[in-house]
Amino acid sequence: MAVSIRIIPCLDVDAGRVVKGVNFENLRDAGDPVELAATYGATGADELTFLDVTASSGSRETTYDVVRRTAEQVFVPLTVGGGVRSPDDVDTLLRAGADKVGVNTAAIARPELISEIAQRFGSQVLVLSVDARRVQGDTRTESGYEVTTHGGRVGTGIDSVEWAERVAKLGAGEILLNSMDADGTHDGFDLQMIRDVRDVVSVPLIASGGAGRPEDFVDAVRAGADAVLAASVFHFGQFTIADVKEHMRGAGIEVR
Repeated sequence: MAVSIRIIPCLDVDAGRVVKGVNFENLRDAGDPVELAATYGATGADELTFLDVTASSGSRETTYDVVRRTAEQVFVPLTVGGGVRSPDDVDTLLRAGADKVGVNTAAIARPELISEIAQRFGSQVLVLSVDARRVQGDTRTESGYEVTTHGGRVGTGIDSVEWAERVAKLGAGEILLNSMDADGTHDGFDLQMIRDVRDVVSVPLIASGGAGRPEDFVDAVRAGADAVLAASVFHFGQFTIADVKEHMRGAGIEVR
């Protein structure tokens, strides 16, 4: 039986408001996270992802209050990321109403965190976020992609494809693969990067960064994504989740 592809709106939250920019710059206000989450939950979202986009760079804790209020309003799985540094942070988020927790920067600093979270809570709660971009300047990696942190502002020199393979082996239940080059551009997903990561991991792969047309979601799935995440195209009404699902069904892709 084919696995249904998931459509996941992403709420990037800064200071209690949903924001969206291009390549994580020039952020525009996109509304109240609780209201938006409730709307998406009622209009076909299979899951929601909530990212506190300044939690790591600003060294702030994720806004647990917004998580609680969002969890009270929506009845689809909620993934929360941003500023998660320890298994205790995961525990707090799960108690606040998150179903899964996204980890990025802290796992790069200390990869054993992935195993610690997986062993304590189970792999199914851990979504490892990989913010990847094509290498720049003198940086070289075998795949041509490197992992970044702090909203794509800081390069690590770590090969994105090798890192995805490693975190899956350490216990990540899913990988959220975000193209920092494509983010917010509406020019389509980085299909080569999706293919390259799909070749080395068997865990579910969520494609993120670049959605501009319903067709882009189909392309991402054909490249190997199990779920497709988008933000501004939904926030600013370019098309709806129903539009995407209709287009995918027309392309012979099973959706929920």
